[in-house]
Amino acid sequence: MAENPREIRRRIKSVRSTAQITKALEMVAAAKLRRVQSAVANARPYLAKMQDMLEGVAASARFVKHPLLVSRPVKRTGYLVITSDTGRAGPYNAQIFRRALQEFGHRDKSTYSIFAVGRKGRDFFRKTGYPIDGEITGLPDSPEYRSIASLAEKVVHAYAEGRFDELYFIYNEFINPVTQRPIVKKVLPLTNLHAIQETSPGKMPTQKKPQYLFEPDEQEVLSKLLPRYAETLVYQAVLDAKASEHAARMAAMKNATDNAKEMIEQLTLSLNRARQAAITTQIVEVVSGAQALE
Repeated sequence: MAENPREIRRRIKSVRSTAQITKALEMVAAAKLRRVQSAVANARPYLAKMQDMLEGVAASARFVKHPLLVSRPVKRTGYLVITSDTGRAGPYNAQIFRRALQEFGHRDKSTYSIFAVGRKGRDFFRKTGYPIDGEITGLPDSPEYRSIASLAEKVVHAYAEGRFDELYFIYNEFINPVTQRPIVKKVLPLTNLHAIQETSPGKMPTQKKPQYLFEPDEQEVLSKLLPRYAETLVYQAVLDAKASEHAARMAAMKNATDNAKEMIEQLTLSLNRARQAAITTQIVEVVSGAQALE
């Protein structure tokens, strides 16, 4: 049964309107991605300089201990899971959930706690009954440090107090605008600074670290620097995840726009066939009427 040309025209109009919306969303996501990439590029020198400074301080204050530097037996694990607040981002959130569930496995839920960044992750873990010890939603598209400062401080403070013994980030790492990779990244304890503090026997350090004078003392300096460094790692991960989110949404909207264009082409062909069939029917009716008059 041939389709009604009027119905096909209505569907073409609807799909064309949808394509205009998805194209606009693709352009918006591309603009947001550029802004976040700029923020990531600006944050990296700060993080690198802080890490270099901490390595130097740790080398000078090799006998000073801090909870963020101490590895202890793992009885409970903390996970910072970063998702988006909204959808329309293709498999962005689904692959984070899949990676997180693989990491949790069939372990007792009392052996880990989750800090959720993003409404999608918070709702998912609440619905499935996973333990959430902290959350933050409604982050800006290009978040500043103060946007996540409260959660970052809470996570770092919880580790320092011993409420869990290691901390992992689970999020989509930004590779390029078409590739985002879900990763599980261990952040605490800060074992990389421990490696600087100790030199292997028989091996000389490759670079001489500067010697520092501490005021008031080494313990006080590290107690201020180390939490800020760990919180900066949280911020860096959130920026990276935001870049991945915008890239995933841009790709999803581009695919939706391309699919809409293909559908319009198919509907246009169907409309042409329906019109041709209607014209043929009219010609047959005219010819049949003329023959009947004869």
